[in-house]
Amino acid sequence: MTSQTTIDTTGPGGKAPATPSGATPGKGLRGHPWLTLITVAVGVMMVALDGTIVAIANPAIQKDLGATFAQVQWITNGYFLALAVSLITAGKLGDRFGHRQTFLIGVVGFAAASGAIGLSDSIALVVTFRVLQGLFGALLMPAALGLLRATFPAEKLNMAIGIWGMVIGASTAGGPILGGVLVEHVNWQSVFFINVPVGVLAVVLGVWILLDHRAENAPRSFDILGIALLSAAMFCLVWALIKAPEWGWGDGRTWAFIIASVVGFALFAFWETKVREPLIPLALFRSVPLSAGVVLMILMAIAFMGGLFFVTFYLQNVHGMSPIDAGLHLLPLTGMMIVGSPLAGAMITKVGPRIPLAGGMALTAIAMYGMSTLETDTGSGIMSVWFALLGLGLAPVMVGATEVIVGNAPMELSGVAGGLQQAAMQIGGSLGTAVLGAVMASKVDSDLADNWTKAGLPPLTPEQEHQASEAVQVGVPPVAPGTPDAIAAKITGVAHDTFISGMSAASLVAAGVAVVAVLVAFLTKRGENAGAGAGAAHI
Repeated sequence: MTSQTTIDTTGPGGKAPATPSGATPGKGLRGHPWLTLITVAVGVMMVALDGTIVAIANPAIQKDLGATFAQVQWITNGYFLALAVSLITAGKLGDRFGHRQTFLIGVVGFAAASGAIGLSDSIALVVTFRVLQGLFGALLMPAALGLLRATFPAEKLNMAIGIWGMVIGASTAGGPILGGVLVEHVNWQSVFFINVPVGVLAVVLGVWILLDHRAENAPRSFDILGIALLSAAMFCLVWALIKAPEWGWGDGRTWAFIIASVVGFALFAFWETKVREPLIPLALFRSVPLSAGVVLMILMAIAFMGGLFFVTFYLQNVHGMSPIDAGLHLLPLTGMMIVGSPLAGAMITKVGPRIPLAGGMALTAIAMYGMSTLETDTGSGIMSVWFALLGLGLAPVMVGATEVIVGNAPMELSGVAGGLQQAAMQIGGSLGTAVLGAVMASKVDSDLADNWTKAGLPPLTPEQEHQASEAVQVGVPPVAPGTPDAIAAKITGVAHDTFISGMSAASLVAAGVAVVAVLVAFLTKRGENAGAGAGAAHI
């Protein structure tokens, strides 16, 4: 039986927070909280899955379309760049026009772009439609959080976000497994075509289930200059992080984009104090818990995404696993995120976010330290322990940091808050890959020549050493065709040992980042505005 849930939504000082306009419960199933969760989870699953599933398809795409390595990199980079740059603006669109409409447009566009990629016959078209995927994905991700925030009462919001986080974590980690199966048994186009029926299902459920929620004091105008400044600043930052491994951290081009991003953010912050309806009211960051939640999400993504980046190379290139086997070996991580996210939501509801968040990052730090001890011959059992511990640590952070950011924002800025949460994760992931990649490159460069000489191998020219270093950074032995077996075995041993030393150093840095995040977690607290949209809920 369905009944109206009534809670006290009076804010501090007796002032009622923003409530949704026209968001009274619909008849039948429309607006039902748990069905809303299922609906948005189907849409979000596509976006999270496509962040990692494509990595498995890239070699087949490169071969089929005759693309260069640099062109193939843009299949991933174009997607993440569009996603990161657009998330906050997309969240604002949801706040302005309603999260239901924004979500549905995002799903339709994402599914259509996916189908177009599968039909593409050139790498230029693939990259173009991947950028469109990122733009439409940016529309639906913050809208999904806005719908959850407006639909669930405060006492059930953490559980809902826990399940939402579980879907993202499982989809992200499960991408390589599903991608491996599809590429191996169907074709690379199927990796994208699979989004079409999923998108159709999400649209059907969305039209049937989702109830529009708009805050009474939602923004009525657009901060066009603010959008331009923030987008330019975000683009320069993410572009610098993407290109830094290729250009080098000391290169003038890298620092030119970093400086441009700093200037862009400074101009954006100044303009936001002058405009009547800013894109992001800077007063939002006066909330220490919200700001801490954003920082925590960035630090978590640095440790998680950066560390996981090298683990996939470790499994495939050092242990010689197939993409499917590598994905299966990561199941302990996926499994613990699936199990841990709803449990974390329940725990955060009961005791608040501080202890679960600090405990989660402490477990993440321990797991990353454990991964720094992996060797070339480490067995699956030991690996599984560290992967499972990592998943168990990440689960409360994915849930808790999201609740802290969204719950501490006013209802009329729930979309912007959702965009902040997702943008923080995207920036953290890019930063983690770039910074830990630099640690890996530095360690390999410093160790390779010495290890090579100690193995009694013929000396390398500077050009050969540079090429060998690039191969070793991803765990690939630089063995030339026709090399005698004995020499090839020595080169392989040197390459793998040097890669392990680099991965160990990167994992230790990730562990240090996680320790800092433990301290940041103690600045968080339960969202003061979490109940603002709950008056619309019926359970």
